[in-house]
Amino acid sequence: MPCSVRFTIQAAQPAAHLFDITLRIERPDPAGQVLSLPAWIPGSYMIREFARNVVSLTAKAGARHLAVVKQDKHTWVLPARLDEPVTVNYTVYAWDLSVRAAHLDQTHGFFNGTSVFLKVHGCEQQPHFVDIRPPRGLKDAGWRVATSLPEAAGEAGAAERYGFGLYRAEDYDALIDHPVEMGTFTLAEFDACGVPHAVAITGRHDCDTTRLVADLKPICEAQIRLFGEPAPMDRYVFLTMAVGDGYGGLEHRASTALLCSRNDLPYAGMDEPTEGYRQFLGLCSHEYFHTWNVKRIKPAAFVPYDLTQEGYTRLLWAFEGFTSYYDDLMLVRSGRISEKDYLALLSKTITQVHKGSGRRKQSVAESSFEAWTKYYRQDENSPNAIVSYYTKGSLVALLLDLRLRADSKGARSLDDLMRALWQRHGLTGVGVEEEGIFALAAELGGPALGRWLRELVEGTDELPLDAWLKRLGLTLAWEAPNGSPGLGVRTAADGDALKLANVYDGGAAQAAGLSAGDVLVALDGIRITSANLDKLLARRLAGETVRVHAFRRDELMEFEVELQAAPADTAKLALAERSSGQAKTLRQGWLAASA
Repeated sequence: MPCSVRFTIQAAQPAAHLFDITLRIERPDPAGQVLSLPAWIPGSYMIREFARNVVSLTAKAGARHLAVVKQDKHTWVLPARLDEPVTVNYTVYAWDLSVRAAHLDQTHGFFNGTSVFLKVHGCEQQPHFVDIRPPRGLKDAGWRVATSLPEAAGEAGAAERYGFGLYRAEDYDALIDHPVEMGTFTLAEFDACGVPHAVAITGRHDCDTTRLVADLKPICEAQIRLFGEPAPMDRYVFLTMAVGDGYGGLEHRASTALLCSRNDLPYAGMDEPTEGYRQFLGLCSHEYFHTWNVKRIKPAAFVPYDLTQEGYTRLLWAFEGFTSYYDDLMLVRSGRISEKDYLALLSKTITQVHKGSGRRKQSVAESSFEAWTKYYRQDENSPNAIVSYYTKGSLVALLLDLRLRADSKGARSLDDLMRALWQRHGLTGVGVEEEGIFALAAELGGPALGRWLRELVEGTDELPLDAWLKRLGLTLAWEAPNGSPGLGVRTAADGDALKLANVYDGGAAQAAGLSAGDVLVALDGIRITSANLDKLLARRLAGETVRVHAFRRDELMEFEVELQAAPADTAKLALAERSSGQAKTLRQGWLAASA
């Protein structure tokens, strides 16, 4: 007989950040029911050990208490030969204000299923029911529920839209792929290509939701039309937590969890989009594009996911990098930002890649494979050792798109490659093999293109951006925005003090012996603060030697630093003064492309 799995979850002690969860298993495995919690969450490639937040766990068969054996760090085993339903009660601590885990206090509750729902081994493919209960002790708080998890229509106690009650997932994978927000959120709704969409904003804010919806709708529609209607989801929800200072997003099959600064949201009377609002729209666009690219078009290594251990692939440059390319591109294609603004955003991405010497040491294929140990576990030396498969991957996507367009005189583009991936992999559920993107590129643009793409992905040479941007009538220049000599560092304020966060390869500070973590004290006897370092350096010339005092731990040290000229490492894209008609046509097709 099929399994029957039912959860009840309640914000039991909001002030203590505790969710109480009950799991009822009608027909436990007679050999001994195995239960486990994922070690990581899809889309965030780091082992997070969610089981560490399980405070207590007990089990009963009827009125009889059962001995539960902890098999490993995230696995529990119930006794064998149980011939009656089992109830498991456990408590989860939720105090991670991020998009990856769970968070609970008196103002709201949020959780990803990977943090709170145990997998019942042997029952993964069966429907799972979840009864989301109102918070204990906050009956008059006016909380509601926002989630893309379907209501359990036709079942007793079924929830109504945005209400507490019973919800249904088709299987365990679906259960953990619909995050839940509960609280007194602001709600705005719209349709995109006939599909209902909602935005739920938690936290104090003054968002102009009318403006936000007016901007999100064309972005969503542009992406749906890129891949082709109908959209792959029946409904979509943007779950947004507005805080004082924060940024992040995590994709799901029919929703996204977002964290943003409240100042990044649009406000009434805002004329032009602020830099923060453009960034937020880009974040929404990025996570929405993942609805196709990674949630349904997946690396073969993720079909199916094994959430007990690392899942290695060299393809994150395509799944995250291509998504990072399309996120801002969709803003200009949908008319949300100008062509000038888009070129400024693209210039910023080029600059980010160029500033890190790690691009010369690690390929984006290696960066993808080593995400678990390097990209998601960055330290003070990371800019000198690694490259981001997000940012450099987006530039690989740009080059592939531009070359496809230029070589075919506009007949083919990266859009065609994405649509082919959707038809062959997204709609079929067949994972993309490690060589799959290269093979598809060769199919679209010829074997030479496939080999060229492989060199970009697996090599560490500088990307040939200038040559291909010129084909579309764009120029790439390099500037030193601050003419003052520099130390070759990134600093971080620590109160009034200034700490070295990163010391870059080949820079003046590294040559003099300064290290990340050093706290700057004085330059030529003048106190250094977070406000005056740039002013002190502006009065110097490249080649001058200055005396720098700094604390390393509790020891005062002195360094002789020979200042270097400010590097010309800031990219600036612009329209060429003269460009051919073909270049203009290619550029127009690139920035205004439609399916």
